[in-house]
Amino acid sequence: MKQTAQQSQLGWWLFLAALALTTAVYWAGLSGSFLFDDYPNIVDNTAVQPTSCSLSSLLNAALSSPSSEFKRPLASLSFAANYLATGLDPYWMKLTNLVIHLLNGLLIFLLTRALFSLPHASPPWENRRIGIVAALVAAGWMLLPINLTAVLYVVQRMESLANLLVLLGLIGYVAGRHRMLAATFASTSANGPCDWGGFWLCAASVTIPAAIGVLAKETAVMLPLYALLIEWLLLGFRTGNPTLPTSGDAKADLTTAPRDRRLIALFLLVLALPFVGGVIWLLPGLLRAEHWSKLDFNISTRLFSEARIVADYVGWTLLPTPQALSFYHDNFSISTGLLTPWSTLACLIVLIGLLALTWWLRSRHPMAALGIALFLGCQLLTATVLPLELIYEHRNYFASFGLLLAIVPLLTAPASTSTSITFALPRHALLAGLLLLWTGETAMTALAWGNPLHLAEDLAGRAPDSPRAQYELGRTYIIYSHYDPTSPFTRLAYEPLEKAAVLPNSSILPEQALIFMNSRMHLPLKDAWWNSLITRLKTHRPTVQDESSLAALTQCAREHHCELPQDRMTEAFEAALAHPDPSARLLANYGDYAWNALNDRPLGQRMTELAVLKSPNEPVYRVTLIRMLLVEGQLNNAHKALEQLQSLNFGGRLDAQLAELRSLPGMQ
Repeated sequence: MKQTAQQSQLGWWLFLAALALTTAVYWAGLSGSFLFDDYPNIVDNTAVQPTSCSLSSLLNAALSSPSSEFKRPLASLSFAANYLATGLDPYWMKLTNLVIHLLNGLLIFLLTRALFSLPHASPPWENRRIGIVAALVAAGWMLLPINLTAVLYVVQRMESLANLLVLLGLIGYVAGRHRMLAATFASTSANGPCDWGGFWLCAASVTIPAAIGVLAKETAVMLPLYALLIEWLLLGFRTGNPTLPTSGDAKADLTTAPRDRRLIALFLLVLALPFVGGVIWLLPGLLRAEHWSKLDFNISTRLFSEARIVADYVGWTLLPTPQALSFYHDNFSISTGLLTPWSTLACLIVLIGLLALTWWLRSRHPMAALGIALFLGCQLLTATVLPLELIYEHRNYFASFGLLLAIVPLLTAPASTSTSITFALPRHALLAGLLLLWTGETAMTALAWGNPLHLAEDLAGRAPDSPRAQYELGRTYIIYSHYDPTSPFTRLAYEPLEKAAVLPNSSILPEQALIFMNSRMHLPLKDAWWNSLITRLKTHRPTVQDESSLAALTQCAREHHCELPQDRMTEAFEAALAHPDPSARLLANYGDYAWNALNDRPLGQRMTELAVLKSPNEPVYRVTLIRMLLVEGQLNNAHKALEQLQSLNFGGRLDAQLAELRSLPGMQ
C-alpha cells in the first residue's frame, strides 16, 4: 500500500515536471506574430475586437467567424475576451492558447489515470504504476510536435478549446461508469443495483460537453463516439455483478456480468440516431458535383488521398521530421486511384491492418486497442467524405492522444511472462528517445515561431514546393521592407513570390502580392503577373484565398494606396464571376470596386444586391446596400432594407450599426 501511494505521488511529480518543461519549450514561440487564417478570423475581423463588454458587442463577436457556417461562437468570444483584456497583441492570445494546452494536458493525465483504473483496462501490474504511466502519456502528448499548431497558431484555439470540452466529457463519463461499477460490486443482487446517479452522469457527460464544445469547433461532436469506444473495449456495456478476483492484484472479470441496456439505449440515442440524421442531411449535397466544384478533388479522390494522409499522420505523430510537419501542405499530390500513386493501396492496407490489430488486441491489451481505435475514430469526421481541405496537422490534437495511449503503456511495462511483454530495457530506452525527439523538435520549431521572419524562412525551407509557404515568405519580406524600394527585403521578395506563382495548385495570392507591392512602391507592374492572375481565375473556380486577394487589391485601390489599371481589375473580376454560383463575398468585392474605383454606381449597387440575395443573413452586405441606396436617393428602398436588417438584430447585436444608419440624412 505504501509503495502504491509513493508511485501515485511520483506520477503527480512527473506530471508537474512535464507542465514546467512544456511551458519552457513553448515560451520562445509566444513572441511571434499572427499567421495565415489568423487574419480573416481575428486581425481583419473587427467584430472580435469589441470596444465594450455590452451584450450586443459580445453577441456580434460570437457570430462573426468566417471559418464555418456554425460560426464557432465560443472560440470567437474567447478572442474577443483577449482583445478586451490586452488588445490585438498576439503574445497574449498565444499565451492563452498555451494555458488551454496545459489544462488539456492535465485532463489527459486525469483521463488516463481513470481509464487504467477501470476493470479489464490493463494487466494487474498497472495497478501500482497508473500515475507514472498517465504522467508519461500526458507529457508525451503535451510535447508532441504535431500538436504545436494548436498552441502557437492562434486561430486553432478552436481545436484546443473544443477538445478541452471533449476531455472533460470523457472524464465525466468514466467517472459515471466508476460509480455504476462501485454500486455493482457492493450489491448482492445478481444484476447489481439500479444506480441511476452514475448513469445520468454518463448521459450528461456525453451530451452537455459535446453541445458546448461544438460552439468552439465541430470536432467536439465526436465525444459520444470516443465514449462508445471506451465502453466497447474496456467495459463491454456491463454493470452487473462480475466474477470476483481471487488475488489482491487482479481485477474483477466483467465478461461474466450482464450488459446494461440503459447504456446501449444511451448510445443509440446520442450517437446512432444523430449519425443517421446527419447522413440523411449531408448525403444529397455530397453526391452533387457542384458541392466539390471549388476543390481540386471529388469524393472518391478525397477518400483515396486520405488513406495516405491518415497513414502519414501516424508517422508524423510518432516519428516526426521537420519536412513532414511543414504547416503548409498544399503541395500534396492527390490520389486518383488505388495505384496512382501506388502508396495509396499500401496505406489503405496499413489502415486495414490497424483495424485488424485493434480487434486482435481488444482482449489481450485492451488499452492499446482503445488507443488505436481513438486515433482512427478521430479521423472519421475530417478524413472521410466532408469537402474539407485535405491535410492539417492540428486535426490530430485528440488523435495523437490515442496513439500515445496505445504505445506508452506497452513501452513502460516491466518484463512479464504472464503478459508476454519482454525486453523492458530496450522499450524504456525507446520511449526516452522518443520523448527527447519530441521535446527537441517542438523546442526548435517553437523558437522559429517566435520570429515572423525566421518562421517564414523555416517553413519555406521545409516545403519548397508549397505555393502557400513561398507566398508567405515573400509576404513577410514585403512587411519587413516597409514598402521601401531600396530595402534589401524588397529584392528578396520577388523570388519566392514568382516561384509560388508558377507552382501547381497555387491561388492568385502570389500575383496579388507582387502587384500590390509594386503598386504601393510606384514600381512598374509586369503584364505577366496580370496574365497569370486572370488565367488562374478563368481556369479555376475562385477559392477563399482568391477572393481575399481581389479584396486586398480593391481595398488598396479604394484607399488610394495603389494605382491599378481598371481594365485589368475589371477583367480579373469578370473572370472570377464567370464561374457558376459565385459567392456573396466575391459579389460584394466587385460591388465595392465598381462603386469606389470605377465610379460605376449602378454596377456596384447591383453586385451588392446580389450579395445580399446570396447571403441574406450576413448583415455587412445589407449595411453597405443601405448606404448605397441613400447616396442614390432611393429612400423607400433604403427604409425597406433597414427593416430587413432590423430582423437580423437578435440580442441587440446590430444596435450600433442601426443607430448609425438611422442618423444618416433621409433615414430620420
